[in-house]
Amino acid sequence: MDQKRKFKVVTLGCRTNQYESQAYQDQLLALGYSEAKEAEQIDLCIINTCTVTESADSSSRFQIRHLHRKYPDAKIVVTGCLVESAKEALQSMGEIDCIVPNKDKENLLSYILPEQEMPEFKICQFEARTRAFVKVQDGCNSFCTYCIIPYVRGRSRSRDLMEILQEVKGLVSNGYKEIVLTGINIGDFESTEKIRLADLVRQVDGIEGIQRLRISSIDPDEIDEDLADAVLSSKHICPSMHVVLQSGSNTILKRMNRKYTREIFLETVDRLRNANSDFTFTTDVIVGFPGESELDFQETLAVMDYVRFSKVHMFPYSPRPRTRAALYPNRIDPEVLNIRKQQVLRLAEEHAYFLREKYVGRTLPVLIEKVEDVSSGHTENFLRVLSQNKALKSNDLVEMQLYENTPEGLLGRIV
Repeated sequence: MDQKRKFKVVTLGCRTNQYESQAYQDQLLALGYSEAKEAEQIDLCIINTCTVTESADSSSRFQIRHLHRKYPDAKIVVTGCLVESAKEALQSMGEIDCIVPNKDKENLLSYILPEQEMPEFKICQFEARTRAFVKVQDGCNSFCTYCIIPYVRGRSRSRDLMEILQEVKGLVSNGYKEIVLTGINIGDFESTEKIRLADLVRQVDGIEGIQRLRISSIDPDEIDEDLADAVLSSKHICPSMHVVLQSGSNTILKRMNRKYTREIFLETVDRLRNANSDFTFTTDVIVGFPGESELDFQETLAVMDYVRFSKVHMFPYSPRPRTRAALYPNRIDPEVLNIRKQQVLRLAEEHAYFLREKYVGRTLPVLIEKVEDVSSGHTENFLRVLSQNKALKSNDLVEMQLYENTPEGLLGRIV
């Protein structure tokens, strides 16, 4: 193969997409391709799309058109969730050379390089990142009324235990200090060996050389006693979790077809925080779900006040085709929705600031992720730390005294 053939992989959306895109990169590198630099022309461009919101749809289509204009001679290959939700629209786009459905994602390169013997679809590195995402599960069985993911990703399925463990061992041996177990609905994980998520966490935690382990986005009802025990008793799991809220109103949660209540969410937070006062939480919130009253919205703000999340991912509701909520009446007025969006964003920033405030004066390990004019990284409990130290390098794990809080994060100095 021509060693000078260049590729580019563009990723939109979730951590699972990021994992899959990295696997494409690793496969292409093994086949003799090289990743194109900014000014270089490319031979192959893979766009891994997202369709979770209208904004994601628009961003995906924009990237397809933009990359075709920028690289008119490149072969444009499109995969991901937009392929499943808008296949006919994509087929009508003249910019695309090949469309690969989600069910064939792992065989994508065989579509375009059928004569090649393909390397295994797994990751050996995580380009430009110090934390590596490892996909352990795909698909979803929940059918929340607002969500198109079960239709575009299919039913829940999990990887084999030994395959996951070997991949993590390879990443650790390649120098990754932080591993994130991820999936579309990771709480559904159950390997062919009947291993559930709690036991997977225990086995990954026991891998020699691993220094930090995280679990990606999970629903509160999926953090049962066994998983909570695995998290709290592990040697390397970070005391921070992304536990999905979506709404603080039981009325709205029921209309969303979520499987938990406000009370279950708060009980989950209390269980983990009571066991470790440094435990922090990030979450997702949907604003403006059809029928969301002012009282429903205030209940969401009340949960935010109680938990004080270190970060909130806020999504304005957007109707997705084929979902039940797209047919619901009582849509929220755009002006009201915008006001609520701003309230959530302001409150989330205030909470994150005051959460960090109590760590001023503490000394904590920080994993450096970016080194620019100011280096930045995160503590184990996912507090952002900035440093002016010019000697720091990406992937350094250093003890830092946190001496000041700012709107951008804590300021730290090496001790």
